[in-house]
Amino acid sequence: MNSIIDQIRLRLAVLSPEHLDIIDDSAAHAGHAGAGSGGHYNVLIVSACFNGKSRIERQRMVYDALGELMQHGIHALALKTLTPEDI
Repeated sequence: MNSIIDQIRLRLAVLSPEHLDIIDDSAAHAGHAGAGSGGHYNVLIVSACFNGKSRIERQRMVYDALGELMQHGIHALALKTLTPEDI
């Protein structure tokens, strides 16, 4: 498994996800800036922590959990943040 994916999974554990999918989509961005070092990820996270939060608040929670990975290791991040009731 990709070490960045491991780090993402570890850091997002603070949000107590009921479901977490992380896909490295870097290969689809060949030739794009940052593609040489990877860093393009799609994340689907389902957590009760998101209850009552707006989409922006949910994304901020994810960004806060990821911390410096957003500057070093993650070039692009596509997020889908859901509550258990959303699925």
